[in-house]
Amino acid sequence: MPAGTFAGEDACATKQAWHCAPPNQVANVCAVSTTVETLGIIAGNRSLPLLFAQQARKLGVRRLVVVAFDGETDPALASLVDEIVWIKVGQLSKLISAFTDRAVKQCVMLGQIAPKNLYSVRPDLRAMALLFRLKEKNAHTIFGGIATELKKDGVELIAATPWLKSLMPGPGFQLGGKLSAARREDIAFGFRLAKEVSRLEIGQTIVVKEGTVLAVEGFEGTDQCLTRGGTLAGPNGGAVAVKVARLNHDMRFDVPCLGPKTLETCAAAGIAAFAFEAGRSLLLEQETCAGLVKLHKLILTTVA
Repeated sequence: MPAGTFAGEDACATKQAWHCAPPNQVANVCAVSTTVETLGIIAGNRSLPLLFAQQARKLGVRRLVVVAFDGETDPALASLVDEIVWIKVGQLSKLISAFTDRAVKQCVMLGQIAPKNLYSVRPDLRAMALLFRLKEKNAHTIFGGIATELKKDGVELIAATPWLKSLMPGPGFQLGGKLSAARREDIAFGFRLAKEVSRLEIGQTIVVKEGTVLAVEGFEGTDQCLTRGGTLAGPNGGAVAVKVARLNHDMRFDVPCLGPKTLETCAAAGIAAFAFEAGRSLLLEQETCAGLVKLHKLILTTVA
């Protein structure tokens, strides 16, 4: 499985969602049919699988069955779900049977797999056969292949976004100080280039300063891209980072997301502003993010 995100509170009931996303910026999640009897979760690392489990419970999912990865998934997830099955990255047959043996008909993908673990993967026969059939091996082709394999055995991979709308700020969202005209220009410049880079399946994040591209996300992931770009901005910092979703982005496996760790990385690297695509990106642990923006005098905004 490649690095990056798989597909990380009730908007009508949770203060946290309104704190960073007022009513005119949040999709009405209460109008979406999110109540299902049983739902499977393919859970990578970081906090998104935990947040999703809590949200799914609030929105009426009665039974949650998780496939977790050794060395990746937070063990704390076990306390939030009904069943958790631990496997190694690359064990596709065990992943699928974990759901079929428990009569799970729908599942979602959430979280990440660390790049360093990709070279220690020992794929099982089913995973090897899948990889052999793929002419191109990137996040969308591999995850798409996994979705096909799941479907063969009667398990549908669906998008997690209906349960996460309250965590996806819309146009006009901003935390922090006022953007200067120069930084607005950098955000527009970075957005245009990031869209092209993502279209080419290279990465989703770009760091710019004064019309110059400092870093483009590749295999290393967002945090290291931010660190590299911030360093190249010089001792005075002031770079701008932009994160987007690719054209025809399949939200079943790869929802762009950011959270406290992203903002802490920005602060350490001297990144002045971080812009993410409106309505297509998850903002995790929103109250913590608001505090970090204030503490480090950052600017966090959406772009469309």
